[in-house]
Amino acid sequence: MDNLLCDELIQEIFNHLPSSSSSSTSLVCKRWLHLYRTSKTTISLRITPNDNSLIPCLTSFLSLYPSLSSLSLISDCDKEPCFNISSNILICISSTCSNLRSLRFSSIPVSFSSLLFLSSSCKHLTSLTISSSLPTSFRWLSSLPFLKELCFTKFRNRDETEEFEFEFDENEEMGLEFNENYDVGMSSLSSKSSELPLESLYLSKIESGDRGLGWLWRNCSKLKRLGLRSCEGIGDGNSFNSFINCLKSLKELELRTCRTIVDGILFQLAEHCRSLSSLLLYDGGSREGLYRFFNQSESPLQKLDLRLPLDLGNNHLLAVAENFRGLISLRLQSCCLVPGEGLKTIGSPMSIELEELALINCDVVEREPGLLTTLGQNLKGLKKLDLSYNEMLVDKEFVSMLISCQNLVDIKLTGCKKLTHFAVVSMSKSCKFLENVDIMRTTIEAEAVELFILSSMKLRRVQVEERKLTDVAKKWASQKFIEIVT
Repeated sequence: MDNLLCDELIQEIFNHLPSSSSSSTSLVCKRWLHLYRTSKTTISLRITPNDNSLIPCLTSFLSLYPSLSSLSLISDCDKEPCFNISSNILICISSTCSNLRSLRFSSIPVSFSSLLFLSSSCKHLTSLTISSSLPTSFRWLSSLPFLKELCFTKFRNRDETEEFEFEFDENEEMGLEFNENYDVGMSSLSSKSSELPLESLYLSKIESGDRGLGWLWRNCSKLKRLGLRSCEGIGDGNSFNSFINCLKSLKELELRTCRTIVDGILFQLAEHCRSLSSLLLYDGGSREGLYRFFNQSESPLQKLDLRLPLDLGNNHLLAVAENFRGLISLRLQSCCLVPGEGLKTIGSPMSIELEELALINCDVVEREPGLLTTLGQNLKGLKKLDLSYNEMLVDKEFVSMLISCQNLVDIKLTGCKKLTHFAVVSMSKSCKFLENVDIMRTTIEAEAVELFILSSMKLRRVQVEERKLTDVAKKWASQKFIEIVT
């Protein structure tokens, strides 16, 4: 049988096998092992950077996978390795995998010179996740003409010095002084601006005085998605005007734990951006900054995701209801002071448009009886509902909402400890289009889970504890092609 199958056919079969079983096929014979390796396009490795034998072993291993296009490396060492070791790892990857499209190597920082080598060797990269120190130059990105996504994390506590030093003038033009050990790729760098193809940019741990970011902001006019995590600034003073220009055509923005700069960004968004469709804001933002954006923004916002324990009030929700009538998704998490009046106001003008509502760990659910009933009556177009971690939510409130929301396809109830089998019965009767359900950490019993799987017509996925699955439930789930996640 092995002789009847040509190499191309076996490789095609390997590509269609699930990851859980594909590796076992390589044990059949040496031919299959070779074909498996040559057809493999994606690999994720866990490495120990302080192991002296790592570089030759990694080089030998990667050379066995000529078709590799996606590589992810994770360090399992608690102690940060020296820059030389981590940079040599990146140089090894660059030399061995010139056809890479995607590289994730952010758990340990690398030097600027190794980034130069990467940009000159892996010209086809479309996605890159990397960690390094600042100040640095981002001009090596000019050598990556297909790069669409960059995730960069600043390494703060560096104990070693770089192989070169930077000197910035007021226009952030850079002079480089190299030592004699490493001089590579400089011919590809230009002191002039170079428009980058980047559409997605995610930065972590940037501080207000960091230099080197001005050039990056100036050359990201095509940016559609921007994410900032644990950032206290956007660079030094020369970066501000260039940063504003990046906001003008932005469609998606994520701000996670950036409380010191959120207000300024929200003010600039309200004034300069007219295209934002998605805003995610976690653990940051003052009342004034939020209200300014909600009240004055002219963007066609469709998705709003907020985790703001103390900042969201009634006036904010009223402004959202008035200004963003095309909102499709509203997600609120741990918003302790969210008033029911504001939520009810949102429900009226968005009765058809709003498809997703999440009130995760929001005490307004238990603080104002009848709120869910009113929301259900107003939001008849809802398809996704997430009420996770509302521990005091009872059957009566939940069931009264479901009676009106009969188009739901996705319901998440993780951590709703007071819900019982009555909630399951109501979901089965009212939600005929239901496909995905999460009932982890509830008091719903095994018999109710079994009945739910048996009676739901379009169910495709259930997330529930293993101990609540009877043999009958497992059998019916298998026969109805329902995925069980425990």
